[in-house]
Amino acid sequence: MTDTRDRKSRSLIGLVGDVPKLVKSLVKGELDLLKAEMLAKAKIFALAAGLLVAALVIVLYAIGVLLTAAVMGLATIMPAWLAALLLAVLMLIVAAILGFVGWKRFKKGLPLTPKQTIASVKNDVNAVKGLGKKPTPRTQRASRKPDVSGRF
Repeated sequence: MTDTRDRKSRSLIGLVGDVPKLVKSLVKGELDLLKAEMLAKAKIFALAAGLLVAALVIVLYAIGVLLTAAVMGLATIMPAWLAALLLAVLMLIVAAILGFVGWKRFKKGLPLTPKQTIASVKNDVNAVKGLGKKPTPRTQRASRKPDVSGRF
């Protein structure tokens, strides 16, 4: 531990000269802490991701086993080949319906360009340049009502 007399005898210039070293060591310490914390979190997330993938693989195998059980159950009342064919056709119909609905939803989101944001940025650039009129957000336009003279 440093003697307090040494602290008192140091000049202001000496103390100010220590500031860059102290700031450097503080930043280095904070970065080391950040690195250690993020590494610990990455290990936790990696383990969690591995467990979730393993669970997904087991669920996929379980679905196969359930489908086999369904075919075997149907095989008690019809030939096994017909039971397998019937279940396969049913699965293809469900897959086609899900695929069609998903494709329609996907097309609804196209194109991926953010049109409203681009238009807003263009308006902002024009406002900064002093070109055109000042843009009014749609929410303000919709909530404003004209006054007696018909102006907004």
